Amino acid sequence: MERAAVFDVDGTLVDTNHLHVVAWWEAFRQAGHDVPMHAVHRAVGLPSDDLVAHLLGDDRDPDRDDDISAGHKALYGQYFDRLPALPQAGELLRRLHRDGWAVVLATSAGGAELSALRRAIDADDAITATASADDVDAGKPAPEPVEHALELAGVPAERAVFVGDTVWDMRAGSRAGVRCVGVLCGGIPRADLEESGADVVYADPAHLLSALPGSPLA
Repeated sequence: MERAAVFDVDGTLVDTNHLHVVAWWEAFRQAGHDVPMHAVHRAVGLPSDDLVAHLLGDDRDPDRDDDISAGHKALYGQYFDRLPALPQAGELLRRLHRDGWAVVLATSAGGAELSALRRAIDADDAITATASADDVDAGKPAPEPVEHALELAGVPAERAVFVGDTVWDMRAGSRAGVRCVGVLCGGIPRADLEESGADVVYADPAHLLSALPGSPLA
């Protein structure tokens, strides 16, 4: 395959961002921190360690970071058997696969969480590879996750498109030199996605699928 469609997963293909917000909010609360949900929402998409540091700042006790992340993981894990795919997410991946794209997932999820997300999408037959945060030294907004996805696909940046729902996705894709497509289904405003590097923005996977002939994934 000579071109790659790289997808973020949470908030892009699976409707999980607000589940993450609630789980992080409760994990912070249990650790004695009052973090507004709107602030948590804006940070979703960062790797766990970076998210905690971003929201609590340098004056926190870093020795508690792992406990907070573990709390989030346990709370979020309660949803694994009912994670909802976004409209036509699986259909979009299968269509791109039929059209000759190498479909690669670039996500911070791993292990049981990644398995649950893939079950929700239900398009394993269309997914060429998965690049997780465990495979790189730095997560989004660093370019490494997208660059690793391109390595797995064997495709140069100029032959790839990255689809994501957060400013961290758009920054990572832009820094990796790929064309970026934003989706609004993660709850981040269009203007923020465009300012962070999105060439074009769609409502959700179903909208992108319906508009495919005129999109960067044509």
